Amino acid sequence: MTIHIGAKPGDIAETVLMPGDPYRAKWAAETFLDSPRLVNEVRGMLGFTGTWRGNDVTIHGSGMGMPSLSIYANELIRDYNAKTLIRIGSCGGMQDSVGIRDVIVAMTASSVSTPSRGIFRELNFAPCADWSLLRAAVAAAEARGVTTHVGGIYSADIFYDERPDLNEQMTRHGILGVEMEAAELYNVAARHGARALAVLTVSDHLLTGEALPSEDREKSFGDMVEIALESAFA
Repeated sequence: MTIHIGAKPGDIAETVLMPGDPYRAKWAAETFLDSPRLVNEVRGMLGFTGTWRGNDVTIHGSGMGMPSLSIYANELIRDYNAKTLIRIGSCGGMQDSVGIRDVIVAMTASSVSTPSRGIFRELNFAPCADWSLLRAAVAAAEARGVTTHVGGIYSADIFYDERPDLNEQMTRHGILGVEMEAAELYNVAARHGARALAVLTVSDHLLTGEALPSEDREKSFGDMVEIALESAFA
C-alpha cells in the first residue's frame, strides 16, 4: 500500500496498462481480462487485475497530465515491482497523413517540460519507448489490419493550448500527435529500468478539426487495448 495506491502486495501484475481515465480502466478490464478484480480505488483512481490468455495483467488509471501519471508510474514500479507499463489513450492528430481512428505507436515523446525536468536540469533528455514493445506493437497492429503510424509525439503540459506557433513547429518537424502523459512515462521507466510504450488512438485532429463520435470510440479503443496486450506478451 502506498499513499495513492491501496493495493495489497501481490495485487499488481508486472504488466500494467495505463489509460488516463479510471472508468476506461474499468471498461478495459471488464472487456478484455478474465476474472478482473478491483485492487485500487484510492481517490477514485481505479485499478483492476485479471488475466489475459493466462497472463496476469493490471489495468490502472493514471489521471490527466504528466504530474498525475508520474505519481502512479513511480509507485507502480518502485512499490509494486511493475516491469512493463503501456499507456493506452487518445491523442490529437498533427499530420495530414494521420487519420481519425488510426493508431500511433510513440517511438519518442517531446515536451516543453515534465516532472523529471528538475533531475535533468540543463540536459535535454530524449525519452523513448522500449524497442521490444514498440516492435511487437507494430506487428500486432499490422496483423489486425489497423492503420498504424510510428514516430514522435508531443506530450503537452496543458489541454487548452494557447501556442499555435508551437503546434506549427511540431507539425513541421513530423510530430504525429499530441497527448499529455507519455513523455513522463518514458522518463520514469528509463530511470527505474522498466519497459514503457504508448499506444494511442487518434480521436480528433488539430489540422482538420475532425473528431471521433462518442458512439464509435469503444471499437477504436478496443483495437488499441488488444495491440497493447499482444505487445506486452509477444
